[in-house]
Amino acid sequence: MRALAIFVTAVGRLNTWVGQLFSWLAFASLVLCFVVVVQRYVFATTHLWMQDLYVWLNGAMFMAVAGYTLLIDGHVRVDILYRPASLRAKAICDIVGVLVFLLPFCTVVAIWGLPYVEQSWSLREASENPGGMPGLFILKGFIMVFVVLVGLQGLAMLARSLLVLGGGENELPVQFRYRPE
Repeated sequence: MRALAIFVTAVGRLNTWVGQLFSWLAFASLVLCFVVVVQRYVFATTHLWMQDLYVWLNGAMFMAVAGYTLLIDGHVRVDILYRPASLRAKAICDIVGVLVFLLPFCTVVAIWGLPYVEQSWSLREASENPGGMPGLFILKGFIMVFVVLVGLQGLAMLARSLLVLGGGENELPVQFRYRPE
């Protein structure tokens, strides 16, 4: 039980750190978008690399914070049955969801995404826009970041659910336990 609690805590801390770090990309993307609009409509000029950059920052942020969003229950789900359920029922529901949906989804994305990402990295792929940003391959690499962070968080959800069913949820820090409704 203690090993499961350590795993859940470590993954939770990792996804919290990554989520809080990469959430700042939303602000950076907003500022860049504002600058691009001002350049275009006030100064009648534009830099395509800046347009690429704010879109890429947004994409990188969404891929990197997906595990954190899963950690804090921020993803959309049908709460009509889940929210009022007992802690044990929530744990069983999470086990089924992780094993039937989340981990197979991560596996499919990894299997199909890895060759795509590898090819992009081998070509050092850049933007197709003339004057666009180099380094599109870095953004595509975030597909694998997504798979790893969401997959780890799914495994942590599974472990947390097993702790609940085994009566060991009290071994977890409060921030990584099931949230009361």
